[in-house]
Amino acid sequence: MVLNQEFWDLIKKTIKSRNRDNRLIETWLDPVFFVELISTGNHPKIILGVPTSLHQYFVIENLLDKIYSEISEVHKSPFEVDLIVTSNKSESNENTQVSEALQQFDRFQPSKVFPPSVSSNQQFSQNGQISNIATNSAPNTPINGPVDKSGRDVLNPEYTFSTFVVGRNTEFAHAASFNVAQNPGAEGYNPLFICGPVGMGKTHLIHAVSNQIRSSFPHLRIIYISAERFLNECVSAIRRQEMDKFRARYRDNADVLLVDDVQYIGRGEATQEEFFHMINSFLERKKQVVIASDRMPKDILNIEDRNRSRLEWGLIADISMPDLETRVAILRYKAEKLGLRLNEDVINYAARISKRSIRELEGNLKKIKMFSELQGLAIDLSLAKRVLASHESQTTISLEDIQKIVADHYKVKMTDMKSTTRAKQIVVPRQVSMYLIKKHLDKSLVDIGRAFGGKDHTTVMNALERVDFLQSKDLSMKNDIEELTTRIQNITGV
Repeated sequence: MVLNQEFWDLIKKTIKSRNRDNRLIETWLDPVFFVELISTGNHPKIILGVPTSLHQYFVIENLLDKIYSEISEVHKSPFEVDLIVTSNKSESNENTQVSEALQQFDRFQPSKVFPPSVSSNQQFSQNGQISNIATNSAPNTPINGPVDKSGRDVLNPEYTFSTFVVGRNTEFAHAASFNVAQNPGAEGYNPLFICGPVGMGKTHLIHAVSNQIRSSFPHLRIIYISAERFLNECVSAIRRQEMDKFRARYRDNADVLLVDDVQYIGRGEATQEEFFHMINSFLERKKQVVIASDRMPKDILNIEDRNRSRLEWGLIADISMPDLETRVAILRYKAEKLGLRLNEDVINYAARISKRSIRELEGNLKKIKMFSELQGLAIDLSLAKRVLASHESQTTISLEDIQKIVADHYKVKMTDMKSTTRAKQIVVPRQVSMYLIKKHLDKSLVDIGRAFGGKDHTTVMNALERVDFLQSKDLSMKNDIEELTTRIQNITGV
């Protein structure tokens, strides 16, 4: 297919059709237009135009991975994409757009900073714009040695152990990952299952493991793939009757397997069958497997028991939200990487109100930087508060948030806490959750009971009295309440 305006219109249409409910994508993608196609020798470069530098920034940060993915599906050869600013609006118009963009940023956080299939090949062209080299190579292509000209290395080379800020919430996961990278295939660490909420650094650790193994054991072949892509490739192989090639690609052509977002593996029965045998193949040959998920194996929906058992076979490393001290350390590091000099007031303020994830923390820092550059203002506490005002008004915590925090702490399902079961392992988390909701939120006994499957208000009252009593008698309960209270305070900032 010819890379021209018609081709680009098709790409835009496909992206929007895959994101029908996301008006933000449509708003920012529509003004992007085809400018020209430039031959760079080994591969063509697609030049796309955007109206402002703000538009350029947003598309690069949030949409470029989708653009590369869709083009790769249609254009089966290496290519580059360059985004250039083609017109300049008045300063007042751009300032207005900045304000609107800051509001939209709060509703749209990028899942990855770099396009998943081209991250390690991101580079700056002579005109200062970011460009990337993409290929038709699938992200499961074995990685061996340095990045080649075809752009096969899909891992982010900046995601290393040295660039990972370790806090109390990640000490164990970091140590386990580092040990795996030093001794791939070691008994007791295989598979390594890294679990934690979205945006907490799971993908960073997976990439760090791969980068370390590649450095220490260059002869080992590595496969990195998301569960969703594994599912898609499996379905495609079944349709094309190429399952032998599909199986050989994974079982025969790799020594280390890295699987991201494995919570999606339960979407297809045939996929689970292949996944089970693939994992078995690696474990039987004492080849290292590292898996990341936003939920524990027991909480992954529709997964077969044998797959659940395999995921729980090795070591599970849990990651939780970093405390305020760790968020401050992360901000300092990120600011240094961005070349920003921030005073303590700005760092402490941004860390206090960035409560949901590390990704949010980094996104807020980039918003401050963008606003400062576009308006030519120095970064101080006043500017930070202006940019992040909407976050400051969101320092409350919801009833559901507390339920999830308690469920994660006790390793139980929220659905079980809302059920009628009287098993002790469920009753205690349920009572603790009720206690903390009453303590931190302005909720009536009836409201709390309704949130737990319609429990009677007397049941809630008994739960509050029971937890109060146990804290004075049971040191373990007291410690649980203190730890959970700290986690809640890290979110609310009070």
